Amino acid sequence: MTFMKKSGCLLAVCCLALLAAACSQDTKSTQPIHTSATPLPEWRSGYRIYVTNETSGDLSVIDGTTNDVLATVPLGKRPRGIHASPDQRTIYIALSGSPPAPPGVDESTLPPPDKSADGIGVFDVEQNKLLRVIQGGSDPENFDVSLDGSTLFVSNEDISSASFIEVASGKLTETIRVGEEPEGVKLSPDGKEVYVTAEADSSIAVIDIAARKLAASFKVGRRPRNIVFLPDGSRGYVNAENDGTIVLFDAVKKQKIQDIQLGKPGEIKPMGLALSPDAKKLYVSTGRGRKVFVIDTVTNQPIASFEVGQRPWGIAVSPDGKTLYTANGPSNDVSVIDIESQTVVKKIKVGASPWGVEIIGRGY
Repeated sequence: MTFMKKSGCLLAVCCLALLAAACSQDTKSTQPIHTSATPLPEWRSGYRIYVTNETSGDLSVIDGTTNDVLATVPLGKRPRGIHASPDQRTIYIALSGSPPAPPGVDESTLPPPDKSADGIGVFDVEQNKLLRVIQGGSDPENFDVSLDGSTLFVSNEDISSASFIEVASGKLTETIRVGEEPEGVKLSPDGKEVYVTAEADSSIAVIDIAARKLAASFKVGRRPRNIVFLPDGSRGYVNAENDGTIVLFDAVKKQKIQDIQLGKPGEIKPMGLALSPDAKKLYVSTGRGRKVFVIDTVTNQPIASFEVGQRPWGIAVSPDGKTLYTANGPSNDVSVIDIESQTVVKKIKVGASPWGVEIIGRGY
């Protein structure tokens, strides 16, 4: 993330230069350095948890029944955002060569970004193997996948844009300007629109996929990050990190409905979002707040909160709705939480700085 303000002129020049580079680069798929598969037990039922580890640059594969780490697969630099394809046979991972920029760090003192490391990794679930890296975008952190699995929608934080990338060819087919410092990307349930949060603009940009243009933009709250939709697509939720709120918005009218206050701004910083399988509850990780909040999606009020670990970020719910998982960056582990009792039943050691969590089920 970018935390230091840049001068207007410098930002404009840099953005134009980076945008030109991103659009002109060779966007064909390339073979990664690490391609060897790790044999895993036969898998016909149950589920597995996949965790990106930002600092160690790898992927932890966890058995959802035993909570054992089955494999650790090298990926590339700074793996963060992670999403499964609609058929759950492929996992995509955002990779970035830009150095981390924590709060208060002067970016001019950081090493230059390695743009050759930017891209989306393509991981085969059955082979447990990174097949290739689609080179495209600029400092990609998050993305989503079209309903037919043919296109990736990627936020480019460095250049305030979102890109359309064709999975089969690896070609970047469209780049659309959005708000400043885009991060979260979410496809609408009907697959017709892509929503992109802009941290510095406190807004959400809505892209019409068929028209390939910006259709709307609306304000939500300070430093919005991630979005989830109710299944019917009528409403959505986005976290406003610096306000300590979850914002409920109307996805039809493209406007904010209400703030759901979780705590004092600065003390509670909502990060990851995950809906229960029945969409009746929204789970929110809070980073340095160490907690997960539970929101009733009918009343839109918090109904519970409980501690889960150090700086929980990525969050996911098991297919049966009984277990919650959070990626805890500083402690290099994943918390396994029994939802009924709201207690941590185990912490699983993974790689360095776990970031994103994705779950793939079989037989559900």
